[in-house]
Amino acid sequence: MEETSQQIPQFGTAEFTPGNATRACASCRRPIDGDYFQINGASACPECARKIQALAPADSHAAYIRALAFGIAGAIAGFVVYVTFALLTGLVIGWVSLAVGFIVGKAMNFGSRGVGGRRYQITAALLTYLAVSMSAVPIAIHQMQQHKAEIQARETSAPPNAPGKVLKATGALILVGIASPLLDLQSPLQGVIGLVILFVGMRFAWRFTAGRRIVVSGPHNPSPAGVV
Repeated sequence: MEETSQQIPQFGTAEFTPGNATRACASCRRPIDGDYFQINGASACPECARKIQALAPADSHAAYIRALAFGIAGAIAGFVVYVTFALLTGLVIGWVSLAVGFIVGKAMNFGSRGVGGRRYQITAALLTYLAVSMSAVPIAIHQMQQHKAEIQARETSAPPNAPGKVLKATGALILVGIASPLLDLQSPLQGVIGLVILFVGMRFAWRFTAGRRIVVSGPHNPSPAGVV
């Protein structure tokens, strides 16, 4: 079965049959003789209006949970892409944030089957931010391992790490990861550019999870001349 978002016609302005002033349905293109409906401002016959209302994806708790699950998977995939690119190239380029936002937004839209709305958008933006910001943690760990000899030399004179210290260190890394886009402002120019690119990536995710809003009004009585 095809996705509902592909089955719903794109409605724009009202259309009329060539050569006369008869109102035509924007979906089936047949003339409308009697009452008509309007879908996103375009005229539609009653039969098409009923079909489109039935096909329109409806928001529900299940749709949101599916979108959230796919969004988390997309965020993890984006996180892996970001970290892998940084480790392989040795470069931390903020432009990868755009790919992360794209992946998260598309994943959530696919999971919800076209349903969108404000809660989907907020979730997508947050997942994009977390995926990008938390990528700083494995990158930092990798950089620390490159200086392993120096770290080991310091640890020889230090007491062994207790489990509590390990937990504190893990928690600190997580907090630093979440705040990493803001911490980058220590280098003002680079930090601002990174934040702007991250914002654009979040906007990608926001736009892809907006959903398709279908506004149906009617029935309307035609004017005497049969035109709008």
